[in-house]
Amino acid sequence: MSARPGPARQASGIVVGQSPLRVWGLPSALRLERQLALAGALTDEARATRRVLLRADWVYDDALVRGLVAAESDLALHALDGIAVALNVAAADAADAAALLAAGRAPASAREVSAAALADGYNNALRKREPPYLIPLSDATLPAIEQRVFGSSYKGVTDLVTLYVWPRPARWATRLCAHAGITPNQVTTVSLVLVLAAMALFWTGHYALGLVCAWGMTFLDTVDGKLARVTLRSSPFGNIYDHSIDLIHPPFWWWAWIVGLPAAGFTLAHAWLVLAVIVAGYILQRIEEGVFIACFGIEMHIWQRFDSRFRLITARRNPNLLLLSVSVLLGRPDLGIVAVAIWTAVSLAIHALRLVQAALARRHGRLQSWLAAPT
Repeated sequence: MSARPGPARQASGIVVGQSPLRVWGLPSALRLERQLALAGALTDEARATRRVLLRADWVYDDALVRGLVAAESDLALHALDGIAVALNVAAADAADAAALLAAGRAPASAREVSAAALADGYNNALRKREPPYLIPLSDATLPAIEQRVFGSSYKGVTDLVTLYVWPRPARWATRLCAHAGITPNQVTTVSLVLVLAAMALFWTGHYALGLVCAWGMTFLDTVDGKLARVTLRSSPFGNIYDHSIDLIHPPFWWWAWIVGLPAAGFTLAHAWLVLAVIVAGYILQRIEEGVFIACFGIEMHIWQRFDSRFRLITARRNPNLLLLSVSVLLGRPDLGIVAVAIWTAVSLAIHALRLVQAALARRHGRLQSWLAAPT
């Protein structure tokens, strides 16, 4: 999720009206309350000097809620047809403002803004830019709303499997989990089981079954994050739990793959060197990414359009699994792991070059993501 506002913002939230409809399994009022909490709205109304009022019969982009919570003067968010759908007003005026908002009106003192004016659509956490959504909640609009909310939960810069293959089945699986009450952490736990199963199968040379478990894990790794975002159930523990698994397991898979080659009837010359290149390359690429953020204030993969496109195929888990899957289909898992080592070394070199180019570009001014450029 995006960062919360700073402590200077002293607004609490109020949901105006009711709606019987659920968005991704959540009653509208509960969804809005979670959005307000994630945006930094105070739960203690006695401490709040301002109130953010949201209508229960509308669905708001998270960026719009954050913008409303951050406002320090009277503000009215208007839909395209001109009716008021959300307000930020002084706490003393909240009761009168709620009555006006229920009728689609705003206090005369409130400055009118559109969704596009309140949020520019750039989401650094999800590495993408898209117009913020503001949609009336009805039976007719609910399918489009759920599709839009899910689409907005997806990272814009990631690997080609996650970006192009998983969205449709992940939306189906996310809907199933949301309506069944399955939590994101429960999904992550199943993915951890698949991590261990894949490693055990690779270790014993059962590559086809191991790949089924590995791809199942990568699919659930997509589902748990989307489920957390569409149901607004992100938590610090869940974030650490999910990302720790993602960070740690890939080198162990590649190690297990090499160990399992003799059991599958293959020998690999200089196996230790292949493993060293893969593991060292994986660690050094992560270090390169950290250095890029520390030195230039943005992620390497969102600096220029080239970097975002290269992220589709760079030597990370899913592109490496594609190489290994092809090698198993061709009956040569030994060549597959060699291909992973070579691609890891190539990706490491390209990222090193981008670090040098970024350092040179920094001499002419602060680096900015191509996604953050105003449209």
